[in-house]
Amino acid sequence: MDYTVQYYDLVLVAIFATMATGAAVGTLTSVALPTAVTVAGLAAILVIAHGLFVNGPVDSPSDLTDEVDALN
Repeated sequence: MDYTVQYYDLVLVAIFATMATGAAVGTLTSVALPTAVTVAGLAAILVIAHGLFVNGPVDSPSDLTDEVDALN
């Protein structure tokens, strides 16, 4: 079974990495933990925004106009 790493796998890893880095910086340095985690959270928000809006999970803008059958 061959598994290839997809873009959204990397997005999830990047979110975890930014938050773990913030926790590590807050724990291991003189930077306050809430400050470090907040800054890391802002970086994670940028990663999420890129995954949603810059490289969104649609093939074309016309995909956004399709009705969802599960809600009808």
